[in-house]
Amino acid sequence: MPSPTRIWVNGSLTESGDAVISVLDHGLTVGDGVFETVKAVDGSPFALTRHLERLTRSARGLGLPDPDHDQVREAVAQVLHADPVPFARIRITYTGGISPLGSERGTGPTSLVVALGGATRRPDTTAVRTVPWRRNEHSAVAGLKTTSYAENVVALAAAHRDDASEAVFANTAGNLCEGTGSNIFVVLDGRLLTPALSSGCLAGITRRLVIDWTGAQEADLPFDVLRQAEEVFLTSTTRDVQAVTRVDDRHLAPTPGPITLKAMTQFAERSADDLDP
Repeated sequence: MPSPTRIWVNGSLTESGDAVISVLDHGLTVGDGVFETVKAVDGSPFALTRHLERLTRSARGLGLPDPDHDQVREAVAQVLHADPVPFARIRITYTGGISPLGSERGTGPTSLVVALGGATRRPDTTAVRTVPWRRNEHSAVAGLKTTSYAENVVALAAAHRDDASEAVFANTAGNLCEGTGSNIFVVLDGRLLTPALSSGCLAGITRRLVIDWTGAQEADLPFDVLRQAEEVFLTSTTRDVQAVTRVDDRHLAPTPGPITLKAMTQFAERSADDLDP
């Protein structure tokens, strides 16, 4: 994936090599920050309003001031104009700003960084690996999209060692939760289901749209549902709807099943009709 050439940092658009943020920024020192990844197609961001609303919910969950939506929209417009690519990933990062070396937050302004990089569309199918580590649905940051992603880095590396593109977590109750950067859906006895938000999973933007557009139901699902499901698929900003053809050593159909294929088609059609649903 090519690196961004222009990045918006705290009010200014600059060359990527000149973009700087303090080494004392709380997002760097302790992960005190939130972020969003937004898909852009032909220069237009998708579902930006929903992403900004979730950015605000995450910021409030950490006790950060509400981000200025107009400022973020302007920054997004500037990086899109500076780096026109057909398919892109926009990263919006919002942190506690310069702070002491510790968990205590400083009194200065927050930091806002918006970067854009060209992206590659994901294939229609993929493999996933389950991992032994658990999501804590009782955590103070459960359901928030924070910059504290080290757990995901470790899990995703484990998935890659198994020739899988995603790792899937259970929660502390032993129920199916989510992937490192995706939500998960299963087809069980012909019903399309996805873990409820009470599992600790992120309230994914694509997840919500798929629920609304397909009628999928939220449920508490045991982790071993992945051994029983007729179909499995992932959703995320850059995946859209992606069929799973292998879970660990269990092989599913090599092509998307009928319910997955219908979800893929519905999402493609509805998202093309409305870029800010």
